[in-house]
Amino acid sequence: MQKKISSIPFQGTPEQEAKLSAVIERHKSDPGAVMPVLQEAQEIYGYLPIEVQTMIAKGLNVPLDEVYGVSTFYSQFALSPKGKYHISVCLGTACYVKGSGDVLNKLSEELGIDAEECTADGQFSLTACRCIGACGLAPVITVNDDVYGRLTTDEVPGILKRYKEA
Repeated sequence: MQKKISSIPFQGTPEQEAKLSAVIERHKSDPGAVMPVLQEAQEIYGYLPIEVQTMIAKGLNVPLDEVYGVSTFYSQFALSPKGKYHISVCLGTACYVKGSGDVLNKLSEELGIDAEECTADGQFSLTACRCIGACGLAPVITVNDDVYGRLTTDEVPGILKRYKEA
């Protein structure tokens, strides 16, 4: 699954940039510094927008395509921000054969975003994952730490309503 770059404008703070600069400086002479710097940058910003990747590339004196390659290869890295309510749809085999693809499509339609995107108001983000280990409850989604199983597409609007009203 290809990662999408966020359409939400980057809004980093001077404090975050100072933290990232310190991380880069600390790792500057380490071989293979891209991975640990990306990990720490994601902790600072919550995701890795192209602006942050550019700062890392310049700071470590490595090509931007190397930084981008690492950030898009590993599933632990996110290129778009996470919403207040992060929805993850399991597309593992058990969930998929029981309709999780349809649930993902319904969530996408209701929220007006695709997988790996965040709503413009920052309330909801949507991710497709491979397996969350709840195959007996297929199809399954999580909203932050809440788990919803044996879902149908008809239940999606009601689930979203709970969080919109929270």
